Amino acid sequence: MADCEIIATGTELLLGYVVNTHPNYIAPRLGSLGIRVPRVVTVGDDSQTMTDAVRQALRRADLVIVTGGLGPTSDDVTRDVVAELLGRKLHSNLEVLERIKARFRARKVRMPKVIAVQAQVPEGAKVLPNDHGTAPGLALDAEVETRDERSNLPGMREPKSGVLQRLIILLPGPPRELKPMFDNYVMPLLRERGYATPTACRVLRTVGVGESWVAEMVEPLVKGRSGVELGYCARPNEVDVRVITRGPKAAAQADELERRIRKKLGDIIFGGENDRLEDIVVQDLIRRKQKLATAESCTGGLLASRITNVNGSSEVFMEGIVCYSNETKVRDVGVKRRTLEAHGAVSRQVAHELAVGIRQHAGTNFGVGITGIAGPTGGTPKKPVGLVFIAVAGPRRTEVRRAIYHYDREAFKFVVTQTALDMLRRAMKVS
Repeated sequence: MADCEIIATGTELLLGYVVNTHPNYIAPRLGSLGIRVPRVVTVGDDSQTMTDAVRQALRRADLVIVTGGLGPTSDDVTRDVVAELLGRKLHSNLEVLERIKARFRARKVRMPKVIAVQAQVPEGAKVLPNDHGTAPGLALDAEVETRDERSNLPGMREPKSGVLQRLIILLPGPPRELKPMFDNYVMPLLRERGYATPTACRVLRTVGVGESWVAEMVEPLVKGRSGVELGYCARPNEVDVRVITRGPKAAAQADELERRIRKKLGDIIFGGENDRLEDIVVQDLIRRKQKLATAESCTGGLLASRITNVNGSSEVFMEGIVCYSNETKVRDVGVKRRTLEAHGAVSRQVAHELAVGIRQHAGTNFGVGITGIAGPTGGTPKKPVGLVFIAVAGPRRTEVRRAIYHYDREAFKFVVTQTALDMLRRAMKVS
């Protein structure tokens, strides 16, 4: 199994002007080949800093990928740094230069002379064509001498040394150039060079429980197994369980572990790697040929927005009302004035009437009502900031849940809608 270090270059990344999205794109694709990414490094446009980073990465990793710094300006130093570090001379590659010129001719614009520097290629490098820009990618084999520091102990006459074979790949920084180059040229190269290892990955998404609880349930299932990597990704009201298996029987082992985890965690699992909770809810509604309407106060229409972001939701989502004021709760949804006066807008009773009222108003199978205090102001000792009541009215019954979520306003709205979607998902199972 090979290791890869990713080095992202660019002072703009360190200053925070640009978000480094390269690892998010590269790492999953490497993972599909069984290549691990134990380290991602970001360095500025400084030759010495970059030299140190590449040198150290070559000592540690089988594969090093450097992104950015292949342009024509003075701060684009990646090509020169790597060539000097490996002791390779740069020469102008006529094929690359003609490709660059042809690109400018096709656009009918003059090519600045400085652009020609992008045709400089280190000796022995494999050129990776850039189908969406001018700077080609480069792949270079490197030999790294190592010394076994333990051989410097007393009684050892000479330090032991060896030579490690490495591959270093240089990619342009713009994502619109890097992504197709990686898919079309780097991935085939890695397979051709034998870096691919049979690997399987399963991601199971859970809702409504904490990361530590999920880990406590799952980890005994994989304890003592070789070639298995277990990980978690926690977000507000969600935890992903990630299982990676490697080896000749990777797929079969991953399937077995997935079955065991699903049996252990049960219905807190709502989907797989690319599923969103709203996707699952809409798919279930479509399959059951059932309809939905929503009445939201503190979430301001976010629940309706999440549902309507799903393709096909027009078949099942009939109506969404943002009833922020008491007047709209009464006029548009049918909440009783005496209920508001007796219990207040943020109450179990009002949530119940919102869900039942919007279901009756829209003539749907399910209605969801939400009322709460998003904060950071507006709370009282009896009704603190973060208090919310969520109701789901269905054909058989209406469930109302009380919760307190201590999040900022935006995260509060997401978690509340997440809870509402999970309640709706479960309500459909018993309807």
